[in-house]
Amino acid sequence: MSGSTPTPTSGSVNSSRRGRRSSTMGGMPLNDMPWWRWRANVRSALHMLSDPEFHETTWLAGQDGFGDVTDAVYRLVEDTWLDSWSAEKYVGTIFRDSGEAALVDVAVLRVLRIMHQVGADAPVSAYLEHHAWPEAVRAAREAHVRLATADGEDPDVPPRSLEVLRIMTGSA
Repeated sequence: MSGSTPTPTSGSVNSSRRGRRSSTMGGMPLNDMPWWRWRANVRSALHMLSDPEFHETTWLAGQDGFGDVTDAVYRLVEDTWLDSWSAEKYVGTIFRDSGEAALVDVAVLRVLRIMHQVGADAPVSAYLEHHAWPEAVRAAREAHVRLATADGEDPDVPPRSLEVLRIMTGSA
């Protein structure tokens, strides 16, 4: 997740990939993953990052099936490249409008700043104890509520497991 020009990872397997490639956005094939899978992954990550009760009962407790903070951060930026460019690029595909994109950008920047300071392999407690964590949680919450509400879903239900996310998106 550096500032270098992103290139698609050849090691990832995605059943939605086609043999041919369409136009690209900064070197990333636009057909790598359907927009709704991207949105589901971004929403899942924001949901987990935005819920302090979830942090305590799931991440700190080491509950299986939900990944950890680093996993959520990677889900937020891995396929979207939001660590390299603004969510504004995805208005009309992943995000409905500039308002959604702006909220996502704030959340991404706050969470990434913490991850770079504590280290990607840091324990969950290092994130939760970081002085800027409450602001990152607030930013993730604002983005999560906006996206969930726009999709007609209750933003206050507990986050879904990664297995449920895989089933919902049809991911391998």
